Amino acid sequence: MATTKQNKTVRIVSNAQVGPIRVTPRKVGVIADLVRAKDVNSAVRILKFSPAKRTAGVILKLIMSAVANASQKHPSLDVDQLMVSEILVGAGPTMKRFMPRAKGSASRILKRTSRVSVSIGESLKTASVKKSANQAEGK
Repeated sequence: MATTKQNKTVRIVSNAQVGPIRVTPRKVGVIADLVRAKDVNSAVRILKFSPAKRTAGVILKLIMSAVANASQKHPSLDVDQLMVSEILVGAGPTMKRFMPRAKGSASRILKRTSRVSVSIGESLKTASVKKSANQAEGK
């Protein structure tokens, strides 16, 4: 079981990852904090109207991929009940470049990349309500 910031216990349904993207981990982390522990619909809404278009576009595509993976794995799953249970941002490989400076010297430029991983989950509170509703119908 994974827990989120809001102490909701969730069951992880699907994962998605993206390799090295040419945005620094610090910038991606700011956008990731906006959608962490939100339901998928509100996360998509936040990302569509985010001012950081390039970073938000990558995370939006990643969340939609994880939702598609979840619907393929579990066809009976209600996609509207899913939430972003975990989003991890890490450093990818760093490209090193040099810029000429005064008196024949050079300074190093580090072009950082990021790796992002998203886990989509179903809240156990939602799952327990769904089970109790199914049991009530069965009686």
